[in-house]
Order: sequence, then structure tokens, then C-alpha cells
Amino acid sequence: MIRAVIVAVVLVIAVLLNRVLSKRTVQAPTQADPSMPTQVDRTDFLEPDKEWLVLAFTSSTCNTCADIERKAEVLKSNSVAVEICEYTAHRELHKKYAIDAVPTLLIADDQGIVRKGFLGPASATDIWAALARVREGIPDPHAGDCN
Repeated sequence: MIRAVIVAVVLVIAVLLNRVLSKRTVQAPTQADPSMPTQVDRTDFLEPDKEWLVLAFTSSTCNTCADIERKAEVLKSNSVAVEICEYTAHRELHKKYAIDAVPTLLIADDQGIVRKGFLGPASATDIWAALARVREGIPDPHAGDCN
């Protein structure tokens, strides 16, 4: 009988201790949704005089970023500047524009207004079509989508 009482007391103490300690545990905050800038300062980048600027914010440790870099580089032309902003080499730009997720690809006009952006992976077709649409002033059929 005494053993049963001791076991019951130990169980009650264990349950109470568990409740006290679990209330002390701080829950990790959830991450906010990543966002994209709506405006960039064209003088922060090479070739500020070109009509269009494609910015690829990337990280050297990201395989998807390398894919986005390759897709963006193809867009270089007389009127389109392409700049790869790899995190370790361009940390200040990632901070200035609050880039909190990579890859982030932006298409900005000559005033630095971001006309289209992609967060995460994107197909070459989607990126190239987006540039063509903004250059022609055609509304984005996916306006309101994440990318």
C-alpha cells in the first residue's frame, strides 16, 4: 500500500513539473512571408542607364539559385541589364532591399519600379515571358500570384 502511495505521489509531482516546465518553454516564432521590394535604386547596380534591369538575388549554397542565374543571364541585351546579387558578395544589397528568401528575381524598369518578381524556382519560359510582357506593357495574367 505504501508503495502505491509513493508511486502516486511521484506521478503527481512529475505531471506538475512537466506542466510548469512546458509553460516556460518559448515557442519558436513563425517566419513571416517573404516579400519583394517594389522599388530599387538603379544607381546601386551596374548599367543604370539601360531601359530594364533584371536582378537575381541568390546564394552560392542554393542549387535553385544557380538555375535562376543561368535563366537570367540569357536576358542580357542592349536594353536589358542583368545583375546577379549573390549573398556573400552583395550582402549589403540583400539587407537594403530586405531580401529574406532566395532566389528572388526582380524585373525593374528605368525608374527602378519593380514590374515583376519571382520568389523561388521559376521556369525560363515564365521569366522570359514576364520580361516580354512588361516591356510591351501587357498586364500580368498572374497578377496577385506569389510569383
